[in-house]
Amino acid sequence: MEQQQVRRGGPPAWWRHGPPWREAPDDEGRAARWPWRSTALLTVFVVLGSNFAAHAQEGERAALDPFARVLLFVAAGQLLWRYRRSRAVVFGTAATVAVYLGAGYPYGPVLLTVAVACFGAVVTGHRRAAWAALGTLWAAHVLVAHWLYRWLPPSGDGAASWGQEIVVATWVVAVVALSELARARREQWARERAERAQAARRRADEERLRIARELHDVLAHSISVINVQAGVGLALLDSDPEQARTALTTIKAASKEALGEVRQVLDTLRAPGDAPRAPAPGLDRLPELVEAAADAGLTVRVEGTAPRLPPGTDLAAFRIVQEALTNVVRHSGSRHARVRLATDGGALRLSVDDDGPATGADAGGSGNGLAGMRERAAALGGTIEAGPRPDGGFRVVAVLPLPARREEEER
Repeated sequence: MEQQQVRRGGPPAWWRHGPPWREAPDDEGRAARWPWRSTALLTVFVVLGSNFAAHAQEGERAALDPFARVLLFVAAGQLLWRYRRSRAVVFGTAATVAVYLGAGYPYGPVLLTVAVACFGAVVTGHRRAAWAALGTLWAAHVLVAHWLYRWLPPSGDGAASWGQEIVVATWVVAVVALSELARARREQWARERAERAQAARRRADEERLRIARELHDVLAHSISVINVQAGVGLALLDSDPEQARTALTTIKAASKEALGEVRQVLDTLRAPGDAPRAPAPGLDRLPELVEAAADAGLTVRVEGTAPRLPPGTDLAAFRIVQEALTNVVRHSGSRHARVRLATDGGALRLSVDDDGPATGADAGGSGNGLAGMRERAAALGGTIEAGPRPDGGFRVVAVLPLPARREEEER
């Protein structure tokens, strides 16, 4: 839909992103092939056009002879190397055309070879070479037309008018201006291609990090519950088979839930443009988190209620609480945790506390779990504070802005 709107107004797509039939001469694709077709067509045009020009200027300029035709083929044939040896080609064509005009042969399409060579040199970055070659050709023409004409063919030729020199100078300036315009436009296309590629890489990186966070949060929470219940089941398998059966039932439910959420994440990879089959989790599923934590042996007390949240904020808040409770199960010796929800100044403030103590060296939370929580909060313009409490235990505090509420208050 967005693409259709862009095409209805503004410049055409080829002018925004570069002509589709032709890449920049310094691209890898152009370096691997030769411009045979364009050079052949241009050679035919120069030779045939020079024949017509000779008939039109008969009596004024020297007639085309075999040497003149050799010069025409040499001038046009050099263009085959205009993207590989652009500096040599622009000076070579200028020198060939200078010899052609100095020999008194007719003006005509041969000048086009210098224009094309200048264009190739400018767009490939050799601007000074193009300017120098054109300036040399113009100086040679002035020298021949106003001084050397006495000793050069055709015989009886007079000095050229300065009005003619102004025309030649205008032609030189026009060729340089068009070449510079093409160079500037190609550089713009190259920048746009680089920006689009960078934006695509950035979107891919963001999507990869988002999926990594989702998988980490889902698997870490579910596997923690499964690990605890597996330990309970093994310990009670002989002494209390009924309790062991309950632990296995909890393991089955947790693994089923994890498989469902993982499948939902993977579905977004297979069909990124499709709507999700199941709604994203939010704080309305907080009782399920409390129940899962209870199955893992953790008693959770929830204080406060969450307001109506945008989908992105709701998902982030749910995952932050889920990861914080998972860390309590895995790294804390406390079997009690508190979750507080409050709205403060247009932002949702939620905190998860436990009374500790830590059970391992990494209990401070320097792993991927806290990093994922910080990324989720930062993506929404919020903050995460996590660390030991002065009286023992550990605390995670997240502040997530509520843009919808702020807009309502401003209205």
